Amino acid sequence: MVAIGDTLPDARFVRMGEAGPEEVSLTDKAKGRRIVLVAVPGAFTPTCDARHLRSFVRTKIQFDAKGIDEILCISVNDAHVMRLWGETTGATAAGITLLADADSSFTRAMGMTYTKPEVGFHDRSRRYALVAEDGVITHLQVEQPGECAISTGEALLAVI
Repeated sequence: MVAIGDTLPDARFVRMGEAGPEEVSLTDKAKGRRIVLVAVPGAFTPTCDARHLRSFVRTKIQFDAKGIDEILCISVNDAHVMRLWGETTGATAAGITLLADADSSFTRAMGMTYTKPEVGFHDRSRRYALVAEDGVITHLQVEQPGECAISTGEALLAVI
């Protein structure tokens, strides 16, 4: 698992743009910038939808005030699901970028895979939030399975 001081892995995500699927480079998003990366087990799942992502929608302006250039939300879902989830939660309107890690390659590179077969989760992401400056992790809040407390927008704001 990654730790504070580690460099984010070079990753490619997909998002739905106006002209269709677009590739997004994490290295490009992070270079020379201060970003928050929020990872969730699954779009539209109860805790991810009602509590985790929405906590960043509520606190987006406060992150802006602390010098965060962009908030990225990553999930092991496809780009169509992430687009719709961003629209229905208000995350897209708030300026949060939702990205699909459809093949779980980024999640594996981070050492953050989570499997819970009884609900259909295979190689999903653990729940966490981090701050990276120029691609280097400066803050990392990783939840225990089933929890959503230390990686919320409010909790991350309290430690940065």
